[in-house]
Amino acid sequence: MAASAEHPLLEPAKPLLGLLNGIAQATFYGNIEITEELLREQLYPETASQEFGVLLTKMKGIVKSIASADMDSNQLEAFLTAQTKKPGGITTDHAIVIAKFWKNQRAKIHESLINQSKWENSLKNISWRVDLKTQSRHIDQMNSPVAIVEMELEKNGQLQYHNIMAEDLHRNLSF
Repeated sequence: MAASAEHPLLEPAKPLLGLLNGIAQATFYGNIEITEELLREQLYPETASQEFGVLLTKMKGIVKSIASADMDSNQLEAFLTAQTKKPGGITTDHAIVIAKFWKNQRAKIHESLINQSKWENSLKNISWRVDLKTQSRHIDQMNSPVAIVEMELEKNGQLQYHNIMAEDLHRNLSF
């Protein structure tokens, strides 16, 4: 199967690759414009609605299984081989197209699944330093350490910057 996957796609394989990309758009990237009707009209116009529904359900299940396990190439090959031997499974040509699709989309789908599973902010970057005050209204505050922590947080794709200063560190920093 691996050697065949390196050949250019045959003309009949292009609709299946389009279907897999449509499934990814609708399932993992939240594109609500991709509907079952659109996929059938654009990719399989001569296929009966019920027959297309069976193919779509089968491919959705396969793509979701592959994505949820974040399969590497060896796992994918074993999975697809099992699917070709299963009664009512997929053809070898389908397996080749699915392998090509997963090779091209794995990183994007994995990142999308991670982003969908986050509930809170995520830390993108952090930096810190300890400064000494050289000017102050009160002489006893001179040369006291000040910790400055800068955090870059991301929530829903938007970056937020936070600076935190901690001035009462003398007791904590003294040994």
